[in-house]
Amino acid sequence: MFSKTCEYAIRAMIFIAQKSKDGSKIGIKEIAKGIDSPEYFIAKILQDLSRKGVVQSQKGPTGGFYLENSSRKTSLATIVKAVDGDSIFSGCGLGLKQCSDKHPCPLHHEFLKIRKDITDMLNKTRLGDLQEELDQQLTFLRRN
Repeated sequence: MFSKTCEYAIRAMIFIAQKSKDGSKIGIKEIAKGIDSPEYFIAKILQDLSRKGVVQSQKGPTGGFYLENSSRKTSLATIVKAVDGDSIFSGCGLGLKQCSDKHPCPLHHEFLKIRKDITDMLNKTRLGDLQEELDQQLTFLRRN
């Protein structure tokens, strides 16, 4: 459903939300280990998200990535759009460019319902909520 890049971005953002809630800055090595991702790949993703203002970063020996309190209200939709664009919100289920209500693909009408549910879920799900579920050990990002 999401690109591999987007999957890593979402996992990293949830991890950063959890680890920076006390004001800490989290380094790439810790993030990569915490979400089981390659360091170089996650560094590139987070640099892009930082340029787009989705995550905050600070350079230097005490630097790293973090979320300001207002960023904890960031929806998953914001992250998905920043990484993968908006095709999941408006694209064809089969990836056809000419698919529309007037010229539907075989999945068009069923996929509209699914896409609406996905869009609603991504828009209402906030990083802070997911961080709280992790804190309560109701969910996990990585098995030990």
